[in-house]
Amino acid sequence: MDISISGLIESAVGFVWNKPVIILCLVTGIFFTLRLGFIQFRCFKHAISLIRGHYDNPNEKGQITHFQALCAALSGTIGLGNIAGVAIAIKIGGPGAIFWMWVVGILGMATKYAECGLGTYFRDVDPETGEVSGGPMHYITKGLGQKWKPMALFYAFCALMGSFGAGNMFQSNQAAEALQSSFSIPPVSTGIVLTILVGIVIIGGIKRIGKVASRIVPFMCGIYILGAIIICVMNIQSLPQILTLIVTDAFTGNAAAGGAFGTVLIWGVRRAIFSNEAGLGSAAIAHAAVKTDYPIREGIVASLGPLIDTIIVCSATAFVIIISGNYGPMAMGNGISLTTASFDMFLDGFGSIFISLAVFFFAFSTMITWSYYGERAATYLFGKKFIMPYRMIFVMCVFLGAIVQLSDVLNFADLMIGLMVIPNSIAIILLSPKVVALTKDYFTKLKAGEYPRYK
Repeated sequence: MDISISGLIESAVGFVWNKPVIILCLVTGIFFTLRLGFIQFRCFKHAISLIRGHYDNPNEKGQITHFQALCAALSGTIGLGNIAGVAIAIKIGGPGAIFWMWVVGILGMATKYAECGLGTYFRDVDPETGEVSGGPMHYITKGLGQKWKPMALFYAFCALMGSFGAGNMFQSNQAAEALQSSFSIPPVSTGIVLTILVGIVIIGGIKRIGKVASRIVPFMCGIYILGAIIICVMNIQSLPQILTLIVTDAFTGNAAAGGAFGTVLIWGVRRAIFSNEAGLGSAAIAHAAVKTDYPIREGIVASLGPLIDTIIVCSATAFVIIISGNYGPMAMGNGISLTTASFDMFLDGFGSIFISLAVFFFAFSTMITWSYYGERAATYLFGKKFIMPYRMIFVMCVFLGAIVQLSDVLNFADLMIGLMVIPNSIAIILLSPKVVALTKDYFTKLKAGEYPRYK
C-alpha cells in the first residue's frame, strides 16, 4: 500500500468519486425528478423560448443574457470529458456505460434546475456596480442560515482549489499535449498563447466570458456533432444494432471485455457526473449572473445543460467509437487518442486535425469559465481585494499547466471538485421546499399569461 502523500491523495480521489459523489448525485437527481414531477420534461419547451430571448427584459437585474449564461456554464463542462472521458468509459465499462450516462444526464437536468434556480434566487447584486455573486456559497448561508457558514466556506475553498487544477492546469496540459502530438507545436508555445488569450478574456469579467463562450461553444459543438452525424449516416444500417448493444450491455457488461455490471454502471455514472457537473453546484455561479427578476427561469434554462453536454455531445463521441468497433481490451489508444482514431477511420484527418483543435478551444473555454467560478469563491473567502491577485495567479497557472507534469496537482484538484458535491447536495435537498414553491408560483403565473414576451 502506498502511504506517501501522493498515494493518500490518489486513494482519497478514488473513494470520493466512486462512493459519495456517485451516490449523492444519483439520489439528488432522482429526488428532484420525482419531487418536481419530471420538471426536466415539463419545462423543456419554455426553456427553448427563454434562450431564444423571447422573455429577455434588458431592464432586469443581472449582467448577461439567458443564452450567454447557458453557454458560459456549458463552456465549463463541454470539453475533455466529452472527448476523452467518454472514450475511457467505453474502453473500461463497455458500450453499456453510455446508457448510464444518459440516465444520469436526464436526472442531472432536474438537479441543475434546482441548484441554478436557488443560485439566482439567493444571489447578491451590488447596488452600485450591478455586479452579481451567486452559487452554493450564497444559498447555503442565505437559505439555511449563518450557522451553516462553515459548510459554505468549505465549498468555496474546494471550488477555489479545483479552479486552479482541473479547471485550469489540466486543461492547458491536455491542449499542449494534443497540439504537440498532432502538429509538433512545443508546449511552451501553447502555454504562451493560452496564457495571453485567457488573460485578455478574464480581465473583462463575466460579461466578456459570456460573450466569448456564446461564440466558441455553439461553433465547436456544431462542427463536432456534424462530424459524428456524417459518420452515423454513413453507417445508418448499423444504428439499430448499436442501440441494442448499448441497452443490453448496460445490464450485463458482457459485450465490452468481460466487464461486470458494476463496472459498466460506475463508469457510466462517474463520467456523466464529471462531464455535466450536475450536483457540483458550479454552474449556479455562472447562471446567477443572468439578467432576470424571475430566479426559477435560470433553473429552467440551466436544465438544458446536461441534455446538451451528456445526451448530445457525449453521445456523438460514443456512437462514433462504437460504430468503429474501437473499444474493449484491443482498442487503439486511450482517451483523446482513442476518439481521434475512431473518427479518422471514417473521416481521414478529421480526428487528428479537428479534435486536436477542438481540445484547444474547449480547454480555453473551460478555463475562462472556471476562472470565474474560482474568482467568485475567492471573493467569498477573502473579499474583493483578492480578485486581481487571483486572476494573476490563475493566468500564471495556465502557463505552468502546459509545461509541467501534473499528476499530484490534478489528483488534489479532482478531490476538491468531488468534495464540492457533498455540501451542495445537502444544501439543495434541504432547500427543496423553496424550489417547489418557486416552481409552483412561476408556472401558475406563466399559464395565466402574466409574463410579457419581448420578441
